[in-house]
Amino acid sequence: MSVPLLKIGVVLSTMAMITNWMSQTLPSIVGLNATKLTVAPAGVPDRSTGVLPANPEESWQVYSSAQDTEGRCVCTVVAPQQSMCSRDARTKQLRQLLEKVQNMTQSIQSLDQRTQKDLQYVQRMEVQLRGLETKFKQVEENHKQNIAKQYKAIKAKMEELRPMIPVLEEYKADAKLVMQFKEEVKNLTGVLSQLQDEMGAYDYEELHSRVSDLEERLRACMQKLACGKLTGISDPVTIKTSGSRYGSWMTDPLAPEGDTRVWYMDGYHNNRFVREYKSMADFMNSDNFTSHRLPHPWSGTGQVVYNGSIYFNKFQSHTIIKFDFKTSTISRSSQLDYAGFNNRYHYSWGGHSDIDLMVDEGGLWAVYATNQNAGNIVISRLNPVTLQIIKSWTTNHPKRSAGEAFMICGTLYVTNGYSGGTKVYYAFHTNSSTYEYIDIPLQNKYSHISMLDYNPKDRALYAWNNGHQVLYNVTLFHDVHTHAHTHTHTH
Repeated sequence: MSVPLLKIGVVLSTMAMITNWMSQTLPSIVGLNATKLTVAPAGVPDRSTGVLPANPEESWQVYSSAQDTEGRCVCTVVAPQQSMCSRDARTKQLRQLLEKVQNMTQSIQSLDQRTQKDLQYVQRMEVQLRGLETKFKQVEENHKQNIAKQYKAIKAKMEELRPMIPVLEEYKADAKLVMQFKEEVKNLTGVLSQLQDEMGAYDYEELHSRVSDLEERLRACMQKLACGKLTGISDPVTIKTSGSRYGSWMTDPLAPEGDTRVWYMDGYHNNRFVREYKSMADFMNSDNFTSHRLPHPWSGTGQVVYNGSIYFNKFQSHTIIKFDFKTSTISRSSQLDYAGFNNRYHYSWGGHSDIDLMVDEGGLWAVYATNQNAGNIVISRLNPVTLQIIKSWTTNHPKRSAGEAFMICGTLYVTNGYSGGTKVYYAFHTNSSTYEYIDIPLQNKYSHISMLDYNPKDRALYAWNNGHQVLYNVTLFHDVHTHAHTHTHTH
């Protein structure tokens, strides 16, 4: 008997049942780090500033699907923004809230179906295990020599099946979790329906508190989100229109809870001032910021803020500098050996973009090119403390032919250009040292992308698009493999 392979394909950030509906909006980063972003409903044009939608009170926030490394706990919640807690227009608010909970019910039903299918496999294994246990006990009670060989064979089979016991327990826990969520949503839906009829018979604040509590628990589940392969990029959401044609902006993926600061660097050279905004809301709605003066000007737009420090390429050099914002000092400096600089191996848009620093779920990376690799892209994973290279990979992709690039889950994704129609068309997987050509459209709304970086905390792409700061949501596909045996189960 062979242990079946449980291969679970799950699209992260969206549920299959509502993919088309959710594609109309970028999930609010409030679901990840308490920063509120609103998105105009379909058909409602942005204000002339291109920053905020005309009717933010009609917006919603989406708590993306999630799963842990064992493939469990996939959940999606669609809920109203905090601003919808006002008692004005209660009929409309309640109707909208009911629709969100109904959508949540559909998502949990989809999860239930998936979990039950997987559970069937494990339940069959449980029957087989129990049967073997019975036989094993019978053999233990009877020590006749003519069954000694059978005893040994059954004992070996038991050892082979023993690893399935914790898997069984995990899926039983999944089933229990699903039933608990279903019961909560069912109760909540009933209360909402009654409230619609009676209008005022139930305290709306308490009701919203119950929804928020469920959101918080599902958000905690999302923190276990595993890595996946990029399969889609949403339409961009314009956060702000500011600065010159070139620049970079970001948040710190390792910032502690409650730290939602935004970091902003205008231009690709002759500048050493980094702006710090207190929050995404401040960045969107005001021009209040603190200015930090770096000891050297930066080169290109490949800076990254990580764990309270900014990492940047010193202008006209292959030196990487780690600058600590708390102490306003250089905490580490190191040369990136053989890396081209000073516009030798830039991205196709130019701008001294020879060295691109980036962060993903695995840590800090540098993407550049060398003479030794004939101007093709080299990927190096860096120690964020010492800046020393942990490991490097050479690719066959010319650096000057790449529009921009970003890392997700140890894979480098490269765009085919920076202006006009753009797509992600090349991927290099560091875990297997292999590459492939792909075709994932990337809407280039303002026709010139000079910075494109992934934030593993937000699971979003930050871009500087011709003087506009924009965000893209990403869709990831994840396979979970338990034991590599013959049987395959695919959703």
